[in-house]
Amino acid sequence: MIGIIVIFYLGIIALLIASMWKIFEKAGEEGWKSIIPIYNLITLLKIVGKPAWWLVLMFLVPIANIVFFVWTYNMLSKSFGKDEGFTIGLILLGIVFFPILAFGDAVYEGPYGDPEAFQAYKKRLGQGQFDFDHSL
Repeated sequence: MIGIIVIFYLGIIALLIASMWKIFEKAGEEGWKSIIPIYNLITLLKIVGKPAWWLVLMFLVPIANIVFFVWTYNMLSKSFGKDEGFTIGLILLGIVFFPILAFGDAVYEGPYGDPEAFQAYKKRLGQGQFDFDHSL
């Protein structure tokens, strides 16, 4: 029985690792960066358009760390053209929504957390500019 649980658990871990690997690749980063602790979060912050010093807020400031993780996931979903509902899915059902983001038809639209870079990336994709809200 314990062996089955361990195999199931390892399968979930493998699915999440593969999902993050693919998300990083979709965003133009090398997939291996997703499996290096700390460096994966720095790269994730780069993908969403936020500075690396946010990592300090994500780990060292109680309560604020929760807010910044939620905000980062929100910017991740918006960087791939998804909405706040998808952000809730990433937070509450990550085992389902990270693979959807990784292996679905979502396209990286640019670093949502950096408005100038986001609009420039959208122009390069030939999709034009549009208005968006940076509030959480």
